[in-house]
Amino acid sequence: MLAEARARITRYTPDEVKSDPDLLIVDTRSADERERTGVIEGAMHVPLSVLPWRTEDLVGRRVCLVCAHGYSSSLAAALLVEIGVDAGDLIGGYEAW
Repeated sequence: MLAEARARITRYTPDEVKSDPDLLIVDTRSADERERTGVIEGAMHVPLSVLPWRTEDLVGRRVCLVCAHGYSSSLAAALLVEIGVDAGDLIGGYEAW
């Protein structure tokens, strides 16, 4: 399932994300995890559990989802692509950042 999802999305390296000011970074980690491990400055926080219902700020933008390790963000990005959002994810997640 993961390979299938990744085949439908754009996957970004940390360097690509850092060098693209037009890419909206969306951190899907929980508030607890963000507090424990840190945040990406300027990233929008939309927890994974509510992401499918919080797409109004994502439509019409290129979006890079970030999770802890790059697994759940791949699946979530594929779901967003299905509903019309230009979404991809960060390879390796926050850990790679």
